[in-house]
Amino acid sequence: MNKTSPLRALFSAGDAAWPEYTAALPPAFAAQGLTVDVSRDHAPETVDYIIAAPNGPIQNFAPFTRCKAVLNLWAGVEDIAPNKTLTQPLARMVDPGLTDGMVEWVVGHTMRHHLGLDHHIHGQDGIWRAAYPPLAHNRPVTILGLGALGAACAKMLTGLGFPVTGWSRSQKDIADVTCQSGTDGLRDALADAEIIVLLLPLTDATTNILNHKTLALLADGAFIINPGRGPLIDDDALLTALDLNIAHATLDVFRTEPLPKNHPFWGHPKVTVTPHIASTTRASTASLCIAENIRRGEDGLSFLHLVDRSKGY
Repeated sequence: MNKTSPLRALFSAGDAAWPEYTAALPPAFAAQGLTVDVSRDHAPETVDYIIAAPNGPIQNFAPFTRCKAVLNLWAGVEDIAPNKTLTQPLARMVDPGLTDGMVEWVVGHTMRHHLGLDHHIHGQDGIWRAAYPPLAHNRPVTILGLGALGAACAKMLTGLGFPVTGWSRSQKDIADVTCQSGTDGLRDALADAEIIVLLLPLTDATTNILNHKTLALLADGAFIINPGRGPLIDDDALLTALDLNIAHATLDVFRTEPLPKNHPFWGHPKVTVTPHIASTTRASTASLCIAENIRRGEDGLSFLHLVDRSKGY
C-alpha cells in the first residue's frame, strides 16, 4: 500500500530506545508499503498511531482523538492496560526476537538445574563425586503460562525430551504438552513437578500464584525459574520453601526493580538473581511487528495481539 500523505506515529519510550527504532522502523514500514512519519513530538490531534512503552512520556492518551491504536513495545501490559485514559485499541508486543531470547534463557537455566552444573562450577573442592543426572525424560517440567512465550518454551523443552505440563487460565492444546487449566488443573500441574517455569501475565488472579500452599505441592528438591513477573511469587513463602522442599530459585524479575541491595534474595545460597535480562524487545524484529500491525489497520483488518481489558492481557 502507498499513501500520498504520510501517516503519523508518535514514539513514546525512553531516550535509549529512540536511536535503535529510528534506524529499524523506516525499512520495516517500507517493506509493508507504508509511508510513516515517526516522531517524538507530533501534536496529539495529528497522531494516527502511538508506539508506546508503559513507562514512556505519554501517560494521558485522551488528547489523541485521531489515534487508531496504541502499539505496546513490551510483552507485558499490566502497567499500561489499566490506564483509564487509554480508550484506543491496545496491542501487545509479540516479537520473534523476544520469543527466541526467552526460549534460550529458559532452556539454558532448565538444563543448568537438570544437569546439576552448579555443583561442578562452584564445587571444585578436590572430591571426586561421580553422580549422574537423570535423563530429560525422567525430569518433569511444568510451565505456568502458555501464551506465545510459554508455548515456545514448552515446544523446545519437549523437543529435548522433557515431559512438559503447561497450565493456563483457558484451556490450550499444544502437541506433546499436557495442558491443564482451572483450579484443579493448577494443582495437578504443580504436583510433584521438579522444574517450574513461570511465564504468566500479571493479573489479580495470578499474583502470588506460588505461595505457601502451592509451593508445598512441588517435588522435594524442585527448581523454580521465574522470568515472567516478580509478584507471581510470594517472596516470604519462597524463602520459607527454600528451607523445606525447594532446591533453588532462579529469579529474573522482582516486585521492586532494581532489586534492593538489602533484599535477602541477594545473599541467599539457594537463589540466583539475574537483572531482568531473560529477554528483551529488539528493535530490529519489533519494528517488523509494528509495521505489520499498522499496515493491517490501514487495510481495514483487525490488529494482531489485541489486549482483552477484561482479562488484563
